[in-house]
Amino acid sequence: MHSSNKVNIRAKLNEKDGLQIWWRLLRPHTLTASFVPVFVGSMLAFREDHIDILLFITMLVASMLIQAATNMFNEYYDYVKGLDNEHSVGIGGTIVRDGIKPKTVLNLALSFFGIAILLGVYISAESSWWIAVIGLVCMIFGYLYTGGPVPIAYTPLGELFSGFLMGTVIIGISYFIQAKTVTTEVILASIPIALFIGAILLSNNIRDLENDKKNGRKTLAILLGRKRAIGFLALMFITAFIATALLIMTNIFPVWSLITFIGAVKAVDVIHKFKGKTQPIEMMPAMAATGKTNSIYGILLGISLFISMVIN
Repeated sequence: MHSSNKVNIRAKLNEKDGLQIWWRLLRPHTLTASFVPVFVGSMLAFREDHIDILLFITMLVASMLIQAATNMFNEYYDYVKGLDNEHSVGIGGTIVRDGIKPKTVLNLALSFFGIAILLGVYISAESSWWIAVIGLVCMIFGYLYTGGPVPIAYTPLGELFSGFLMGTVIIGISYFIQAKTVTTEVILASIPIALFIGAILLSNNIRDLENDKKNGRKTLAILLGRKRAIGFLALMFITAFIATALLIMTNIFPVWSLITFIGAVKAVDVIHKFKGKTQPIEMMPAMAATGKTNSIYGILLGISLFISMVIN
């Protein structure tokens, strides 16, 4: 690894030393996938007059710790398997560019899981111990995403698993710990968020398509090819907004949820940013915009649910 190469890529990515090294390791642009589902699930419960602020905060922190730990496992195992190097742009770069020991990254991920388990004990004690079982299953899948004999990240199923587990399951848990039940309406309400979270991973895989192909992965983006994968990403966005419209028309979402369509502007921006780009570093803005699309949609959806409760 040449130091000049590391300096060059760090300059292009505007990477700095100090605390930013550890901040990048968390891959903050992906944390929207843990914040938004907890927020939306909690606001769905609040709309029905069920809310415990301490449980909400605990669930939020636990979910973000699991997401961050999953990112660290990803960084560790991709390095161990030789998939990451100093030129890789879709990573924190903590190991290959910043020189942090791989074991340190692995231990930090395990520590985050440990803290999340302790928080999960409190959540389960306040709601149901079935939450502990479901939480452990989610953590196992977080590990298996890049760990284990057949990592999920190497298959076409990554988007499905991430969308379902981080979207539908987390929204369901966040609602359940407040309302002590889960309804069909809540599951249906999770569909747009699940699609947006799956879109974050698809966006990531479109950016990494060439490198993933060289390393034997068979992601959905690789199977579809870049052009069709971008088209499929657009279809996911369109489906999420159509689902939102249907949820409003069936009164599962309030009319206030029309404000979520502001997020369509950013979704269109994602597709424009991908078109004509072939280099991973050129597609970084599109990847970041995908995360922002989820954030904008999810935050506005949560706000619309909050408003509908306060007004009524």
